Amino acid sequence: MRLLAIECASEACSAALFTADGMLPGAPPDPASLTLIAADHRVLGRGHAEHLIPMIQGLPDRGRAEWIAVSRGPGSFTGVRIGIAAARALALAWNAELTGYPTLALVAAQARHEAGRQAAIAAMTGGHGEWFVQAFAEDGGALGDLASLTSEAAAMLGADLVAGTRAADLVEKRGRGTAHVLHPDARALPALPAQWLTRDTSPLYGRAPDAKLPGGKAPSAPQSAEAPSP
Repeated sequence: MRLLAIECASEACSAALFTADGMLPGAPPDPASLTLIAADHRVLGRGHAEHLIPMIQGLPDRGRAEWIAVSRGPGSFTGVRIGIAAARALALAWNAELTGYPTLALVAAQARHEAGRQAAIAAMTGGHGEWFVQAFAEDGGALGDLASLTSEAAAMLGADLVAGTRAADLVEKRGRGTAHVLHPDARALPALPAQWLTRDTSPLYGRAPDAKLPGGKAPSAPQSAEAPSP
């Protein structure tokens, strides 16, 4: 069995193809069971829509897999939507199973993989000068909800290990901690705790969209990433 991971919620865009061993019928695979076959990771800034499908097609067997895992965000509104739309379209075309994961959980997992088992804060570029932040425990479970915060509010979070595109800024702001500046990367999916890989592929925008509905009505409130049940 194979799994294709898609990550394009940030300035980076990546696709990774894995073999998945010991999978149970109908259940999302355990990330720890994944073995990387091939991947493509690029920091684009923009242009995810033009690059993502060619990147997938450049993988062995054009990236075809029985499972597809896609980042749900938060991050760029456009990037989140592009990734989820591509994953859903490929799942339909390939008759593949679909699963999703929160971007900040992957970012924290990447940092713990590099720095060892410890609590971590994921801090990523948000909108209107704010940062998407969330604190995670040593085992990768959430210590709080996803939030979009000012730098001053984000500096109140406690873990010493900080990961993400705003890691250095957050460490500098509060004057302590260790920064792991990184973009989310589909190749790191095996480091993600299994509890975060679920059937839910709805987007996690992290804040209300800038656009207004006709008549100026505010859109529905965004979803928040909470710790799933074990």
